Amino acid sequence: MIRETNKKLKFTLSARHSPLVFPSRTYDLPESSPNPSATIQLRDATVRFPDGIDAVASVSLEIQPGERMAIVGPSGCGKTTLLRAIAGLQPLTYGTIERDQDESGFGSTSFVFQQPALLPWRRSLGNVMLPLELQNRNKLAGRQQPVDRAGRIEAAMKALGEVELTEAADLLPHQLSGGMRMRVSIARALVNQPNLLLLDEPFAALDDVLRMQLGDLVTRLWTTHGFTMVLVTHNIAEAIELCDRICVMHRGRVSVVLNNPVHTQHDFATKSADLRRMPRFGEFYGTVSDHLREVVRS
Repeated sequence: MIRETNKKLKFTLSARHSPLVFPSRTYDLPESSPNPSATIQLRDATVRFPDGIDAVASVSLEIQPGERMAIVGPSGCGKTTLLRAIAGLQPLTYGTIERDQDESGFGSTSFVFQQPALLPWRRSLGNVMLPLELQNRNKLAGRQQPVDRAGRIEAAMKALGEVELTEAADLLPHQLSGGMRMRVSIARALVNQPNLLLLDEPFAALDDVLRMQLGDLVTRLWTTHGFTMVLVTHNIAEAIELCDRICVMHRGRVSVVLNNPVHTQHDFATKSADLRRMPRFGEFYGTVSDHLREVVRS
């Protein structure tokens, strides 16, 4: 069950399956943030497939407003299933997922998938405009007046500008490089000004240099918008570069949640290449790797 509420909720970890969880840190959110960032609270969240396998098993977790949480773990451990459950795309068998959000509710969650998933017959501008068009067509809650075409174009061009692709507005997906297609996908996710951004290994198919460049882009967008972010990744370095806490999963359960000591209030927007040169980056990389090796052996 997923419940959305405007009230703050007191949350206690389930004693039965409580992982080792370190308290999250708070960050000063950007004053320019258009929407309040989302708070997410999972209580014994469980997804059981028809074959009886628990893809997500009694996960209890709290993600603070404006926090960036990475979910890592071996293949098949339930990372993507958990992310889809947070998005409301995967029903829970047991437990609850609760969120604080503003009264509008519309457009509060955006999802960036492993593949850009752009419509091949639409140009970049048209792909980015799609969420706004669906909003008008379905008359969803969140805006008192539908966005007219001029407004949709303006919003989409602004989103393309934020990912530095204004000049590609009239190009079709096949005319774009892989990195450009992913940036269009990110712009599409931002056009509704979400307070929660979910990313499912969006950079997995890209080379390391391009991955770092797009990671820096996501960090810059987070600095501007202040959304809450949950990232699924196999890449430990990416998790450290982009997120404040790292959740290690194994067999559907949360094994440990680690605070990221690489980021501070003063250097959370430091570029990925510079973060990797910091001694504490290497030390924390080893810590996360040790936890992953431990859960795989267990």
